[in-house]
Amino acid sequence: MTNKLQRKFRLGLIVNPLAGLGGTVGLKGSDGQDTAELALQKGAKPLANERIKIALKEVSDYYQNLEVFTVSGDMGESTCNALGIPCHIVHSPVVNHNGATSFEDTESAARIMSELNLDLLLFAGGDGTARNICASVDNTTVLGVPAGCKIHSGVYAITPKAAGRIVKMLVAGELVSLTDADVMDIDETLFRQGIVKAKRYGELQIPAELRYVQNVKMGGKESDELVLQDIAAHVIEEMEEDELYVMGSGSTVAFIMEELGCDNTLLGVDVLLDQQVVASDVTAAQLLDIVAGKRAKLVITLIGGQGHIFGRGNQQLSPQLIKEIGRDNIIVVATKTKLQALEGRPLIADTGDVELDKMLSGPITVVTGYHDQVIYPVGYEEL
Repeated sequence: MTNKLQRKFRLGLIVNPLAGLGGTVGLKGSDGQDTAELALQKGAKPLANERIKIALKEVSDYYQNLEVFTVSGDMGESTCNALGIPCHIVHSPVVNHNGATSFEDTESAARIMSELNLDLLLFAGGDGTARNICASVDNTTVLGVPAGCKIHSGVYAITPKAAGRIVKMLVAGELVSLTDADVMDIDETLFRQGIVKAKRYGELQIPAELRYVQNVKMGGKESDELVLQDIAAHVIEEMEEDELYVMGSGSTVAFIMEELGCDNTLLGVDVLLDQQVVASDVTAAQLLDIVAGKRAKLVITLIGGQGHIFGRGNQQLSPQLIKEIGRDNIIVVATKTKLQALEGRPLIADTGDVELDKMLSGPITVVTGYHDQVIYPVGYEEL
């Protein structure tokens, strides 16, 4: 009797190597060749391949069970080579003079892979990449590894490590249900003007592991102005002289700035000293220079419906900056309504530095009103 070889898990892999470039240098996105090239000129470092490596390392015990189909160069092949994973090249991108690829390469590769009877198409990018995948595949299960500045779509895992855990479950043969999730994106031009205008572009089938897959972002400003006034009053009262305050993005932080009478970059990061703006819409590098050796606090809020406090729309807050400021000097502000909407799920720190994410985990104080605070957990994917 002849033994039949067990079929390997057929994994498609597409990396958008330009994803997230604009975040650390304050461009609030990286859609389009011009923006990506500008980000590189400003010193941005590509991180998408590093994030896909974090995901795939979770599956290291099962590499021999994988049959990987990917794109040449930095769109997948280089990551496979770095991890020692054999792969089939199904598409070779046309690169420009700077070696950059384009969205057409993502779409071409996805179309080819949709015909390969994949068990899962794993991709790294942001909402623009999700749109490209959505426009190109049919009846293919996908999962996104978050690597972009904008992550409004519900097709992404909450972190790269969480994505890897889902892949591991699938490769190991665990029972995982499937569901449809919305693909959302915003207009980057309006985004840079402080206007969030999101649009639904379709849906994709994803693994329904809700512990590891993020919700679609909640849009719009907090409606309860009185609660925001209370939060602002508490933070302003606690502000100390001769201490820098790094003000993160988001509408709750923006309300504090409004109460101070300060101009605010809604979707960027500003710095205050003695309740006056001393730097606006700063980059990651500028922030490090500003706070180096000085007393500083960091005021942040969470993304409604998702719970991220780092790694979504505030990549200017680099791991180096967070370490420089210190966990004890992080002020998290949020309404109780936002916290209740998480339905018990922890806050998420996805800084790109695994050890820092672990250090940030555990109970943290959240300002929810005037002299009103609650203790809420920051998770470390031990879910």
